[in-house]
Amino acid sequence: MNNPFFTEFHDKGTGITFRIKKELFRGRSEFQEVLVLDTETFGRMLVLDGLVMLTERDEFVYHEMLTHPAFSFKAQVKKVGVIGGGDGGTIREVLKYPEVLSVHLIEIDRLVVDVSLKYLEFTSYALKDERVKIYYEDGVKYLKEHNEDFDIIFVDSSDPVGPALSLYSMDFYEGIKKNLKADGIVVFQSESVWYHLDVIKKQMDALKKVFKHTNLYLAPVPTYPGGYWSFTIASDIAFITRRNHFPDNLRYFNKDVQKCLFALPRFVKDATG
Repeated sequence: MNNPFFTEFHDKGTGITFRIKKELFRGRSEFQEVLVLDTETFGRMLVLDGLVMLTERDEFVYHEMLTHPAFSFKAQVKKVGVIGGGDGGTIREVLKYPEVLSVHLIEIDRLVVDVSLKYLEFTSYALKDERVKIYYEDGVKYLKEHNEDFDIIFVDSSDPVGPALSLYSMDFYEGIKKNLKADGIVVFQSESVWYHLDVIKKQMDALKKVFKHTNLYLAPVPTYPGGYWSFTIASDIAFITRRNHFPDNLRYFNKDVQKCLFALPRFVKDATG
């Protein structure tokens, strides 16, 4: 390897750099470049079109915070949809609840799943569970053609560029509503509060036209732009805690985090309304 470093640029003047121990995979699907690196500090890392999707060291924060808050607002969850997330990390967290009977993964890029199964076993092992059914197709198209009655949908998408761009449209949000139960919940990863406040506000404003309740919450993910990541949760039911027990093997999310879930810094509240 000529250059032992990988850098993701967050804008023209900033970024994050990793020392690479080994390049494990590099390939291109019809949608994007897929890269798996073994890094010195953060372990194995999945990169799509030059953007870090996860690292072995800190992915648990992202996946737990995407998943478990929604479960806290539902007393029972039997059927779950995951859009994107072909690495399997979100599904791993969902399946920590024995009550879940089925999970539909809608992932547009088969290569992401194949590469994750081979190189990212710490997240992808969940994809082998018999309760998981994988659909290799566009999320907008899938939701338009189905009526699933999901209890929860998790949108574990990449950034709003390339194949993920359609996942930030009003058609997509209305498709989600159509495929949720009346008391269903949807959760989105919703970008960096340091770089993408305009994207966050635009998404929240759109979701407020579709759902009665929309809230933002945050978590620290060191390898994502700005190190401070946002999640948007929406539903027609109020966000009242209906579950007080969570899986024992969580590393970030707990009752104390849940209690202050919607506490936001002033600059974020001012920017998002």
